[in-house]
Amino acid sequence: MPIALYALTAGAFGIGVTEFVIMGLLLEVGAEFGVSIPTAGWLISGYALGVVIGAPLLTAITAPWPRKKVLLGLMIIFTVGNLACAFAPTYGLLMAARVLTAFAHGSFFGVGAVVATGLVAPDKRASAIAFMFTGLTVANILGVPFGTWLGMAFGWRATFWAVTGVGLLALVVIARFVPQDKGRPDAGDWRADMRAMARRPVLLGLLTTVLGYAGVFMVFTYIAPLLTQVVGFKDTAVSPILLIFGLGLVAGNLLGGRLADRYLVATVLGSLTMLAVVLGLMTFALHSRVWAVVFVGLLGASAFATVSPLQMWVLNKAQGAGQSLASSFNIAAFNLGNALGAWLGGVAIAQGPGLAAITWVAALMPLVAVCVAMAAIRLERSNGMPSISLSATQ
Repeated sequence: MPIALYALTAGAFGIGVTEFVIMGLLLEVGAEFGVSIPTAGWLISGYALGVVIGAPLLTAITAPWPRKKVLLGLMIIFTVGNLACAFAPTYGLLMAARVLTAFAHGSFFGVGAVVATGLVAPDKRASAIAFMFTGLTVANILGVPFGTWLGMAFGWRATFWAVTGVGLLALVVIARFVPQDKGRPDAGDWRADMRAMARRPVLLGLLTTVLGYAGVFMVFTYIAPLLTQVVGFKDTAVSPILLIFGLGLVAGNLLGGRLADRYLVATVLGSLTMLAVVLGLMTFALHSRVWAVVFVGLLGASAFATVSPLQMWVLNKAQGAGQSLASSFNIAAFNLGNALGAWLGGVAIAQGPGLAAITWVAALMPLVAVCVAMAAIRLERSNGMPSISLSATQ
């Protein structure tokens, strides 16, 4: 992989730490500002909302710009946002700073995915996307635990100071190693981009992403109570078990990218089906501590095996200048799936079959996603479009 991809991965690492590290610091943030834990948890929801809104908005605004200039601007927003988090004197200003930081998230991954595919040969495009997303998986394995420890040892603001430093480093390496590109005069008409986004294959691709990841977060949002209240682990065992989840993320991410380079549509359908199988069987695995740990790792692997195939699939369905916008919309779709899954999981626990059953309920979501994807394939076949092929080029 070219060194420019490592620069994009560095940016992805910093963004991943910012998104997830707040989960381990809610007690400290709530205590300083005198808010309840649920209220502090809104900092997570606010960030997700910022991604959903900011991804298509910033991508559309910056459409005519050279992509390197866009990436540098987004890393500046990211760095300034984290610096504002470190200084925030009130809960409201911390929330505003989090939302500002989130605006850079979706556009960075959206534009970065397009840049990554242009740095490699056509038969390695999905692997290039997966490589960039490795920064996000490593953030979960190393960055978030370290950031949580740092925040607990020296105060939660120290974590945001550290992430600000990561942002500055990423800014430097992107400026140094990502190649210059020219402006995109053909991307100036945002109406044309939106018309490309309104095509049914693109919309069905985005819906597939939302549904697939809703299933993941129906379970992952409540992984701690599942492990402690259902399986019977002690609270201290949760963090080491989540390390297994993180290792699964890395393995699934790289495997999904490699398979998608050869058989894209087959990988989309197969990875979503495997996700449904893992979620369904996890219902039985929760009766054994050993098998519960194994399936936490399998959940991570099957969840991230879908990421680069889904991203590449939506990119292929968009055309020309609309690719950056479609890519950013798909990042927003992942986050919308996260929010939807967390909400549906809560409903299933409070008003449905209960905590121990959310795994098989969650399995229904990727199965529906498979049905949506197959509908998109049939639509393309009926229209005589070539993108129904199972080959790497589609």
